Amino acid sequence: MADIIREAIEREQQRLLRRPDVLHRCGISNSTLHRLINAGDFPAPIQLSPRAVAWIESEINEWIEQRIEASRAGEGQ
Repeated sequence: MADIIREAIEREQQRLLRRPDVLHRCGISNSTLHRLINAGDFPAPIQLSPRAVAWIESEINEWIEQRIEASRAGEGQ
């Protein structure tokens, strides 16, 4: 049920997050962010202008959820 509600909310509005918000929400450094993007392990930003990029909030939320699930899956081992 929670997944259905979350998906409905995400479809209604897509927010863009700038770098400081992404770093804060994910708890990673700027260099780690770049390393993860280059390795294909983090959502790539979208270009807003020649000097500005942002990330799609729903993709960041999904990445965070995947990290939580992977962490919890390892607890039983």
